[in-house]
Amino acid sequence: MRLLLALLTVAVLAAACVQTGGTQRRTDSDAGTAQDPSDVEKRAAVRLELAGGYFSRGQFNTALDEIKLALAAKPDMGAAYNMRGLVYAAMGEERLAEESFERAMSLNPRDADAMHNRAWFKCQRGQYDDAERLFEQAIATPQYRDVGRSLMAQGICNARAGRMVPAEQKLLRAYEVDPTNPTTAYNLADVLYRRNELERARFYVRRINDRDELSNAQTLWLAARIENKAGNRNAVEVFGRQLRARFPQSPEAQAYDGGRFDE
Repeated sequence: MRLLLALLTVAVLAAACVQTGGTQRRTDSDAGTAQDPSDVEKRAAVRLELAGGYFSRGQFNTALDEIKLALAAKPDMGAAYNMRGLVYAAMGEERLAEESFERAMSLNPRDADAMHNRAWFKCQRGQYDDAERLFEQAIATPQYRDVGRSLMAQGICNARAGRMVPAEQKLLRAYEVDPTNPTTAYNLADVLYRRNELERARFYVRRINDRDELSNAQTLWLAARIENKAGNRNAVEVFGRQLRARFPQSPEAQAYDGGRFDE
């Protein structure tokens, strides 16, 4: 199953936001000490922000160096362990990634971002039941601001596990939370296509393909496959022409030319 989602899309980007906790404004009488807690938190936060930037550019070793400096300044910084888990996961260091996520959650058991990232990590490894439990835990966390993101990832994970009914349910909830998210719309359309809900699948993929800045080879190919299954040959050719014109070297265009609609 080809899904329009990768670790850097779902699990990573939200973790780049560093929460350093509240700090109090210092008065003149207590300013300037090297051990001031607010200074420590600021130094750690700056290092972690730098780590997130390096990580997003694929500079994993440099990101790890910055995370080490953040933890040197603030050893109990759960967000740093969360970021470290993401970096190690991207590097394929599964044991170190798992240890980092576990440490992040032990420092802050209510860290929904760490729950989400660990859940997606579990999903990537095929540990679907563990992933489901962690997604549910994240979604149920009070004041969690990225419920839609976790619902989307949970739905995609269910689809990967072949659990199409709960996949549809989670993706529908994610779409209700954020109907402008094209990744949610694509994956919902894909699940509905696989369940032979062709009219509904057409509705969601059309929401993407009606905007050139959002559509791509995958969304056009999914639309072509929906129309092929529905027996609408003229519509199939319309999407096929768009694939050839806009993405001639894509695997999707090659699949179209080869008539491989059921891959």
